[in-house]
Amino acid sequence: MTGRGQASSGDLLELVRRGRATTRGALQQATGLSRATVGQRLDRLFRAGWLREGAGGPVDSPLGGRPSITLEFDDAHAVVLAADLDTRHARAAVLTLTGEILAEHGGTLVIEDGPDAVLGELGGWFAELLEKAGHRPDEVCGIGLAVPGPVDSETGRVVQPPIMPGWDGYDIRGRLSRAFTERTAAGTGGDAEGGPAVAVPVLVDNDANLMAYGEQRTGYADCSAFVLVKVSTGIGAGVVVGGSIFRGIDGGAGDIGHIRVGAEALCRCGSYGCLAAVASGGAVARRLAESGVRASSGSDVRDLLAAGHPEAAALAREAGRRVGDVLATVVTLLNPGVLMIAGDLAGTAFLTGVRELLYQRALPRSTAHLDVVTSRLGERAGLVGAGALVVEHLYAPERAEERLLALGV
Repeated sequence: MTGRGQASSGDLLELVRRGRATTRGALQQATGLSRATVGQRLDRLFRAGWLREGAGGPVDSPLGGRPSITLEFDDAHAVVLAADLDTRHARAAVLTLTGEILAEHGGTLVIEDGPDAVLGELGGWFAELLEKAGHRPDEVCGIGLAVPGPVDSETGRVVQPPIMPGWDGYDIRGRLSRAFTERTAAGTGGDAEGGPAVAVPVLVDNDANLMAYGEQRTGYADCSAFVLVKVSTGIGAGVVVGGSIFRGIDGGAGDIGHIRVGAEALCRCGSYGCLAAVASGGAVARRLAESGVRASSGSDVRDLLAAGHPEAAALAREAGRRVGDVLATVVTLLNPGVLMIAGDLAGTAFLTGVRELLYQRALPRSTAHLDVVTSRLGERAGLVGAGALVVEHLYAPERAEERLLALGV
């Protein structure tokens, strides 16, 4: 907030959304603004359709009187689109501004087909999902995308992704925004003044980051240091500290799949001995295939584990021990309250292996208050995180002010 007496409409919206001040009186007290100024700034939010009046709150005065009218963020004024890409599969959804999934679709999308084809197909998925959910393209305020590679959050471009050939440095934001417009005819009439249509904003982040963000916000909001490890075709970690994603200086934080563990296996990144080369779903699938079991991906291993395949379970436990050995260092460094295991291998066998080595190698001080758990949201975690990323960006105080001005309110 800019300071008492200087709070903008965006600052007031933030206070209401966070539940810190939900009546006009509470907003006056929190900001130092006069009653008239609070009313003027709230009026902008009402005209934009971002706020609504709720039920009356408690009567604060011992003398009685009329109850205060509460203020609520109106999550019905727009929707968000989100997609989560894996190497051979993707999910997409329409979500409310508070994270409820209204329509969802999953299907085959091969990341190696390249960004132009994959993002073009996603545009078609979004068009179908909007129709299914009963929403118009012009109701979409933004799009969030999770990808299986490191992302520069400033540009939305992936940076040297080991398992995304052809995507390095590609303009994902621009292509996905165009694909959405082309497939939905969004904005073809221009704006209200007859000017050119405004592109739908697109935010891109690493899949493990967004899974961690979705899981932390929905199930562990009070956890100030949260780590999620996704073990599928590759291995990556998402870290949420103080309610925000920790990305490092250029999006490379959490790339634990390429920590060297002393093995001789060749990794897809071109190096030898990476954790992902010996403990990912892809690595387990290769070892199963070598022994005559039909498996070519982490999802195949997941299916074998679900069917109780003994060799798959043994290899998953061994992979879990490898990952647990690395996570002992991660836990010692970050001291999280929750360590969540997610992805294709996130079952009993793998989790048992993780716990064996983690508690053996980490100091008791580091694990005394640590919960080691599996995903609550499952395959929806990346979608929920991607949707939340868009909402938090678009309704942050400074950005909200910019959007209000653009709306002319």
